Amino acid sequence: MGLQDNSGDVILDVVLTDEGRRRLAMGNNKFSIVKFAFADDEINYSLFETGSSTALQDLAILQTPILEAFTNNMSSMKSKLISLPNQNLLYLPIIQLNEVASRSVKTHTQGNFVVCVDQNTTDDRPMNRTNSIAFDNSGDPREGFIHGIATDDKGTFIKIDAGLDTTDITEIDESLIETEFSIEIDSRLGSIVDRNGKVFLSPTAIDDDFVATYIVRKRPNSPFVFTPPQEALLASSSPIDGPIASTLEFKIRSSQELRTSNFLFNRIGSTTTYANRTPSGTTNTKIIDSIVRVSGLTTGYSLDIPVRFAKI
Repeated sequence: MGLQDNSGDVILDVVLTDEGRRRLAMGNNKFSIVKFAFADDEINYSLFETGSSTALQDLAILQTPILEAFTNNMSSMKSKLISLPNQNLLYLPIIQLNEVASRSVKTHTQGNFVVCVDQNTTDDRPMNRTNSIAFDNSGDPREGFIHGIATDDKGTFIKIDAGLDTTDITEIDESLIETEFSIEIDSRLGSIVDRNGKVFLSPTAIDDDFVATYIVRKRPNSPFVFTPPQEALLASSSPIDGPIASTLEFKIRSSQELRTSNFLFNRIGSTTTYANRTPSGTTNTKIIDSIVRVSGLTTGYSLDIPVRFAKI
């Protein structure tokens, strides 16, 4: 990966996605480009100089070096450009992590979600031990800790709202309502389940970088995507100030590889300490830091969520 000089001729640098390369390799006329995307991740629009002459106002933006195209989908094209049929829109929807609805959706004090990969890390009270890190010494679940194999609706889950962050508009244009979300996660580390840990999803695809993509859709009685009760929004249970059309809720289940082996912790992880169930004690903990990306498939708006997998 490198930078390209954007100060002269217009550059068009195009790469195929993993799926595109797979179909091209198949031959038999199975390769046909039917979708493409543009993004402006590198552009800082605050560089637009309104006080300059018309010819110079956007010069700094046009001369900004741009990234060359690369195929790692977890690193590229976070801010996709879209075409909108309605040209009279004053605001566009956003996707935002909800940490205010309840203590069950808050991140850890370090700003990430911590997935306890096994029962011993989550709660070792049944074995009369005190090294586990997901509960305090009073037996209450700690904020920000996802119980990676639990199905009892305890611990933290991830909640995301999609809506308009303004009080000037009371309804979202129907063409901008998020009805589908994609969730991308390193398949070696975990998978996506509902907030109770009982409904398992199958990935739509897993690429050559081990990134699994899950597609969740808004449906009646869906445990993942739904329209939130409007009376709940009046109680300031969302970080978005305006109307919310969709809410996504899910939890991360730790992979069998993390539960049964320390190989990945030793290969790509590190160590830290967390408070355990004693009043002032700590436990040495193996960790792997990762990112889970959530994207709205209507607007292309994406959100990167820091996730840490932990094992004692």
